[in-house]
Amino acid sequence: MAADLKALKTQFLEYLEIEKGRSVKTVENYDRYLTRFLARSKVTSPQKLTEPMVREFRLWLNRQPGTAGGMKRKTQNYYLIALRAFLKYLRKQGIESLSPERIELAKVGGRDLDLITANELERLMAMPKGDDLISLRDKAMLELLFSTGLRVSELCSLNADLDLSRDEFSVRGKGDKVRVVFISPSAKASISAYLKARGDMSEALFVSYGLGGPKGKDLSRITPRSVERLVKRYAIKAGITRKVTPHVIRHSFATDLLENGADLRSVQALLGHANIATTQVYTHVTDKHLREVHRAFHGKRRQ
Repeated sequence: MAADLKALKTQFLEYLEIEKGRSVKTVENYDRYLTRFLARSKVTSPQKLTEPMVREFRLWLNRQPGTAGGMKRKTQNYYLIALRAFLKYLRKQGIESLSPERIELAKVGGRDLDLITANELERLMAMPKGDDLISLRDKAMLELLFSTGLRVSELCSLNADLDLSRDEFSVRGKGDKVRVVFISPSAKASISAYLKARGDMSEALFVSYGLGGPKGKDLSRITPRSVERLVKRYAIKAGITRKVTPHVIRHSFATDLLENGADLRSVQALLGHANIATTQVYTHVTDKHLREVHRAFHGKRRQ
């Protein structure tokens, strides 16, 4: 096996894609992170990687410009996670290098969720109006996002052969893992209305109507970026001042379940989270009912 770090990096990225089944986007990100580290450290041999090199790289990352005066620690950690995974790969191949355990991630504060109120959600869902094809499509997308908690990439990958006679379907998510999601009656009705209005032969469930308009024959599968733009547009029309994305609707799906009594493990399965710790971020939001519990039940004997 080659001893040059750039060649080893290429082998590692191929390993991620083929053996580990990581998405093309993930592989591209790891490539970018590792390329910046190698360019900064100027090291070519795995045996010459040292902790001071990593520390200097971390200082450099921390001083990069960002939205709040510097690169966010969460973003810095993406670089460190990629480097640590690369070092683990080298060790697995029997190549001597820096121990991956020597790389510690930066501590980050509690994750803040971008949430909208139930009233704002209702206003957003009601925004696509009319019987034109684009409005019907957008209504179906919003209803399906909230009904299932799908990631926007999962939504865009769906095909038009969805079996609406059932209340559930399987979706292939992150890490190529398959999970079952459920369709609400309102989502089912919206999808059905949209499909009945379509006259094209595209296999995609949701298509992009470009310059050719709804009657255009050359229809392509809608992209995540297009869905993000239309959600943002409808949020502004609904008078919602905070930033709204498809992922915010996914947050609303999760918090709605938890606030109505669903257990965390079930929500984890419905969201397709590999780790329960990822799902636990929602408990900080739903714990607000504890104030009402405290007021209702605490200290009654002293009154």
